[in-house]
Amino acid sequence: MIQLSNVTKYYKVEKHRKMILDRVSMIFDTSYSYGLMGVNGAGKSTLLRLISGTEMPNGGRIRRSVRISWPIGFAGGFHPAMSGRENVHFVARAYGADIARAARFVEDFSDLGDYLDVPIKTYSSGMSARLAFALSMAIEFDVYLIDEIIAVGDAKFQLRCRQAFDERRKNAGLIVVSHSMATITAFCDRGGVLADGRLTMYPNVPDAIAMYNRLNR
Repeated sequence: MIQLSNVTKYYKVEKHRKMILDRVSMIFDTSYSYGLMGVNGAGKSTLLRLISGTEMPNGGRIRRSVRISWPIGFAGGFHPAMSGRENVHFVARAYGADIARAARFVEDFSDLGDYLDVPIKTYSSGMSARLAFALSMAIEFDVYLIDEIIAVGDAKFQLRCRQAFDERRKNAGLIVVSHSMATITAFCDRGGVLADGRLTMYPNVPDAIAMYNRLNR
């Protein structure tokens, strides 16, 4: 279970506050998978970072009783001066995973070759995304946070990602942020819409998509 209790999140922009979450209370039953929708700038990616703990709210509390991934597609947690392999070792150690096993998985899955042993700061955005996805699949979580990252790299790598992702979904829940209604429909049981600092959850995806489409008219 993931529980948000009166969570507030805002950013200071010049002389005013941009409100992302305005005293939001919500329970995610992690036996279900959720799709989160909203217009550009609504704060969907910020919400994922709050759930993962990579960013803190300005107020309220987030409780987690399950093992949650970082947002897949978010490579901000990598140390740029360390190599890809060193980052893998560090993250695996932090999550209590088998370091050697995680490194072997990432080396095989990411297909980065010798680049795995050079600093992250030399990576292209695509290479960073490959490393982030491979590392996410190398460590088992109860809930995976997905931020518009189902398709990474070329067609061959995308197929590999989809197969690994489908395997993880058998025993894990998802919270997915996407502008693709096909992605939300394919992977999620319930839908939520984030707008004007409020998160409205729907018991099924079609109702959430209908609300999202009304906001986009």
